[in-house]
Amino acid sequence: MEEISTEVLVVGGGTGGTAAAIQAARRGAQTVLVSKFSWLGGMLTSAGVAAPDGNELAAFQTGLWGAFLRELQQRQKEGLDHAWVSFFTYEPRVGAAIFADWVQQLPNLRWIQGQVPLEVQKAGNTVTGVRFADYKIQAKITLDGTELGDLLALGEVPYRWGWEWRSHWQEPSAPDRPNALTQQYPVQAPTWIVVLQDFGEGQAPPIEAESELSFEGTWQGYGAEQFLNYGRLPGNRFMLNWPQQGNDYGVGLQRLVQSESDRQDFLREAQAHSQHFAHFLQQQFGRRYGLAENTFPQQQLGGGAYALHPYYRESRRLQGLVTVREQDILPQVQSQVAALPLNEIGEVEAIAFGNYANDHHYPGFEFSLQPKSIRWGGRWTGTPFALPYRCLVPAEMEGLLVCEKNISVSHIANGATRLQPVVLGLGQAAGMAAALCVQQGCQPRDLSVRRLQEALLEDAIAPPMLIPLFNLPPEHPDWLFWQRYYLDHPESYPADGYCPGLAHVAGSATGCELFTGNFQRRGEQDYGLTVEQPIALVGEVISLVTLRHEVDERLSQFKTGEKLRVEGWLNRSGNWLRVERIEAS
Repeated sequence: MEEISTEVLVVGGGTGGTAAAIQAARRGAQTVLVSKFSWLGGMLTSAGVAAPDGNELAAFQTGLWGAFLRELQQRQKEGLDHAWVSFFTYEPRVGAAIFADWVQQLPNLRWIQGQVPLEVQKAGNTVTGVRFADYKIQAKITLDGTELGDLLALGEVPYRWGWEWRSHWQEPSAPDRPNALTQQYPVQAPTWIVVLQDFGEGQAPPIEAESELSFEGTWQGYGAEQFLNYGRLPGNRFMLNWPQQGNDYGVGLQRLVQSESDRQDFLREAQAHSQHFAHFLQQQFGRRYGLAENTFPQQQLGGGAYALHPYYRESRRLQGLVTVREQDILPQVQSQVAALPLNEIGEVEAIAFGNYANDHHYPGFEFSLQPKSIRWGGRWTGTPFALPYRCLVPAEMEGLLVCEKNISVSHIANGATRLQPVVLGLGQAAGMAAALCVQQGCQPRDLSVRRLQEALLEDAIAPPMLIPLFNLPPEHPDWLFWQRYYLDHPESYPADGYCPGLAHVAGSATGCELFTGNFQRRGEQDYGLTVEQPIALVGEVISLVTLRHEVDERLSQFKTGEKLRVEGWLNRSGNWLRVERIEAS
């Protein structure tokens, strides 16, 4: 067994763990990253969620999340706008290559593959390292980046698993007492993603299944073509991550946190469920569609069509110094933004943010949650919220930070904090915090939050937004000023999420197509263009959407019948034109 001593140890090569290791090493800490799989990136790559949700607006594309999107755009010649569930879909291999390249560029970051944690080593109430099958690694700061919060269990760090009732935190969407839903699903259902490919009529190899399962109603209300285009990837491939009579799987979820054999039983069943789903779809659509070849590293099942592990939506959740509740992610009354997280003396603790709707998955059940969505840019998006540093810090353990879905969060609020860009931001913040703790010789609970915020904002490679603002894109010359301003003056944080009086900065629109036509105002934040050019689209009515605040503002001012010249990208799956630049003609 090899014994290693390092400054920062990150266990788990998922979305948050990968981000944490990269950021800690970029800050100068000697870092070891240990992963189970040969791909880094977790949800974004090895779990197959190559259609990430949330933080999609141009102003929100900052930090490692923004850098990841820009790198994808450079490496994927087909572009990113293929599906209708997300503006960004890509080959999982491309995403995995980006993370691997970033890690390998850092000489002070050692990446060890094929290992899982077996024992958390402690001295009193301080984590000192982790033992694996082939390694024993000592570290000043250890980060739990595992998909299911495994270090919390191994280290006997207090955590939560399952529901909290309304009486616990007075969350408006929490149930009053146990019911059929909460008894069947202690946590949200995972999905084992599988990717189909269009081989041409009758050309796909048959998809085998042990039995015939019915998924009747899968595309009810959508139609077969729209269903397939939900997760369309480049190269006529289709990511299956479908909640309606689809491949979410939640039978016996408690097994995930019981014995290793119990967990393996669940995993076999979840993958078989997705295999049956793919088989059902081929029976319905014919042998035009089959398992996509070489999408993931080869496994025994499916020739690389199945993700390496499930897309876990929920984990063991740390009992931290602060717990994020549903109230913390919901917009304030008559507001488009959640309140900024403050400590006891009124200082802002924000270190990451998200904006996705609170989304829960329980197959066979409808579960109503307080709405947190708005119409913006011609479409629906989520209201933004910021997350506090102390949700990463254990209440009762030193030497440890968390950086995945295992943060200190309620079961209800986890539905919004679990999304891929949010976890990437949490990982980046945790990695920076770990490096600062090493440099300052302090424990995570004693780290100055403002020092952490400044280090993130001044990062030379990928500074993340901490205070979410709709009209403050990262290229704005006053970006840093306004981030600091609202850290210093939280009482001035605008209820609409817009910096007052901020001059527009137009984004670049390289590679866009040009469209002309007549504008249609179909409703509040609902716009169309009756196309006159290009000729191939004459007479078609295409929805106009945007991720840019200056374009959103202009769209809100046009009247039906006005002639427009628009630069953007056409997406046939969503029948929308994503507008980057617009002018009256």
